[in-house]
Amino acid sequence: MKTFTTLLAPREAREAFARAYAPRPGGTERLPLLQSFGRVLAEEIRAAGDLPAFDRSAVDGYAVRAADTVGATSGAPAALALAGEVLMGEPASVRVEPGQAVRIPTGGALPPGADAVVMQEYVVRTDRTVRVERPVTGGENVTRRGEDLRGGDLVLRPGRRLRPADVGLLAGLNRTDVKVYARPRVGLIMTGDELISPGQPSRAGQIYDMNTYALAGHIEEDGALPVPYGIVGDSLQRVIDRAQGALRNADAAILSGGSSVGERDVVADAIAALGAPGIIVHGIAIKPGKPTILAVASGKPVFGLPGNVVSALVIYREFIRPVIQALAGLQEPARRRTIRARMAKPVVARDREDHVRVALTERAGALWATPVPGGSAIMTSMVRADGVIVVPPHGSVEEGSEVEVELLA
Repeated sequence: MKTFTTLLAPREAREAFARAYAPRPGGTERLPLLQSFGRVLAEEIRAAGDLPAFDRSAVDGYAVRAADTVGATSGAPAALALAGEVLMGEPASVRVEPGQAVRIPTGGALPPGADAVVMQEYVVRTDRTVRVERPVTGGENVTRRGEDLRGGDLVLRPGRRLRPADVGLLAGLNRTDVKVYARPRVGLIMTGDELISPGQPSRAGQIYDMNTYALAGHIEEDGALPVPYGIVGDSLQRVIDRAQGALRNADAAILSGGSSVGERDVVADAIAALGAPGIIVHGIAIKPGKPTILAVASGKPVFGLPGNVVSALVIYREFIRPVIQALAGLQEPARRRTIRARMAKPVVARDREDHVRVALTERAGALWATPVPGGSAIMTSMVRADGVIVVPPHGSVEEGSEVEVELLA
């Protein structure tokens, strides 16, 4: 299997792969809240009770009956008798009667009889008298019971990646742990006689492996666990053996390098040997990333990426990321962040969909996108880029025209 003769359009490649494989999350586990940040929720969360569980003050001040403050001004304040104080963490022990006020801190329980709180900035206190210099209305500066959530309310749905605010809310609902999806394991195999690991001495003709580290970062971002299986030379049997090991222990496998048509490019043959249905797509009309392989073996997705690091990262974002996120249980995949800008230089695409890296700069109040020079092997073209624009086959973008830029993470 040394050649691919038909390039599928990116949309056709996605559709073909989707017909062959539908990713689903695996098992679940229960974690303490402090270990759940960034994990994907695997259960429906409903409020067990009202939040907050009682009426409470939203400010430091004095709990009053709003009717007692009508017409109050600094020149003619409403004089109220100080009847007591609410302590934090304690139920209110005093009732507010007509003509009375009770000292209350932010978050304190609103005492019976009170229906509003006057901020302390608008109060002058002398001995046991409180002089209110501004009127309040019923409910002012009060957080009502159940204002945040009512008991039984749906709080969070399965498939949501837990953010810090989500975890904080779970704590506020008296949850100590939460059920999340197990992180899928993604095996990473780098192929090529020229590759060596960082930290080793190099000689002419050798290059350090960047793909493992860059891809592992993306996999982590997408809720999965990268599992490096190291570097394998251009030996068909060795690549097969390493890939079989990855598939036995991981939920997906990514092979980088050797997916093209050179004499020593063995990845396509290795993937084909892993089992049915095998290779679904080999060759996509995209730049960079033409020799991409999308496959399924033993019910697991297998991807063959070009060895050039920029190509590998572009293809990961376009084709692999949605699969990994779905395996992680995400039902609300991260939306692509985009921004509008004007093109600083013209761009012309040939016969493939071109993913052009661009740097963003602001000039005279307008945002401009400038193509970053460098081919598919120039990693700095990704490092220096702020985003990517997509130009369709045989399409072009004129200088000064408005474009949509997908921001890079």
